[in-house]
Amino acid sequence: MGALETITRYYDGCSAGDVEQMLGTLDPDVVHWFLAPNVGSTAVRGGEHLARYWRKVAGRIGARWVVDHALLGDTEAVIEWTMFWRPAPDADRVATRGAEWFVFAADGRIAEIRSYYQQRPETTELDGFPYAGRGYSVPGTERSALHSP
Repeated sequence: MGALETITRYYDGCSAGDVEQMLGTLDPDVVHWFLAPNVGSTAVRGGEHLARYWRKVAGRIGARWVVDHALLGDTEAVIEWTMFWRPAPDADRVATRGAEWFVFAADGRIAEIRSYYQQRPETTELDGFPYAGRGYSVPGTERSALHSP
């Protein structure tokens, strides 16, 4: 599996709350780092723990991730993503944008994720950036030119 396929498969597993799918992409000793302060900003360590963490998050807020852009290397990758979610059960879906740096183990599974975003329902968009024009996901489509979950 290549880097992009591993990353999109990981996010598809996160969106579906599919622990087994996520585990197929994660090194058993993976570490996922978060910005502080942020909701759940403590690092999550271990493949099983991380997969169950995202299953819980996806179920609680109806989260769905779309990979919008990627710079891919053999051992590392950087991606931009959009997470569509509900800040409350009866609320409209909102979009949070972020970026993550991935480091891969020798077998191609994800060994480290460094996440750069702030989870806010107001906006996390770049002011004036032409998201739709550049093939990024936008509210109402929840897919990008790169990733159609």
